Amino acid sequence: MDDDKIKAALEVVFGANSDLYQNRGFQRRIGYGTRPAIINIDLANAWTRPGHAFTCVNCDEIIEATNRVLAPARALKIPIIFTTTAYAVTEGPNSDMGMWGKKIPTETLVEGSEAVEIDSRLAPRADEHIIVKKRASAFHGTMLAGLLRACDVDTVILTGTTASACVRNTAEDAIAEGFRPIIPRETIGDRIAGAVEWNLFDIDAKFGDVEPVENVVKYLEGLNGAPRA
Repeated sequence: MDDDKIKAALEVVFGANSDLYQNRGFQRRIGYGTRPAIINIDLANAWTRPGHAFTCVNCDEIIEATNRVLAPARALKIPIIFTTTAYAVTEGPNSDMGMWGKKIPTETLVEGSEAVEIDSRLAPRADEHIIVKKRASAFHGTMLAGLLRACDVDTVILTGTTASACVRNTAEDAIAEGFRPIIPRETIGDRIAGAVEWNLFDIDAKFGDVEPVENVVKYLEGLNGAPRA
């Protein structure tokens, strides 16, 4: 079965399960705040370009959708953060990969390599932050929470890869830290379609609002107030 058929089948299944969740009080809407930031999770070459262990499907569409979100955010000078996962020591007993390297091929994510550079189609700007992380969540062991609070952010718009790990973990930590997670559906990727559909369904049930890109763009374009200095 190809990815489109899998996606269609899962949409039917999860659509039916939504009634069960909603009747038990899940899938409430957390809603948009007034001070958003965009967090682009692991949209680096190892995930977005062919030929890597971490390569995800439909990355051209994910990049295009992410750029749709970035355009109004950049026009308003909204805080924009990119993350990549990279390791300085990938050999020997004293690696910074930790236990994760025993489970997945983190040794291919070498700090300073082309693989961990942000995809050039997104072209991070000089005033946009790039955070190097070692674990799945963009919050774990980084200065992200402090940066967001310093910018008075109340809403985090999460794009990127992967739905089953880094996006999901970041959404979980975001709501735990008191931010409103908003996840534009078309900007999220993984290595198999089923992983995307299941995790977006579950994130929407418990941790944040999964929204069409069109809705997120309208929200950003409709923000009041002068552009940030």
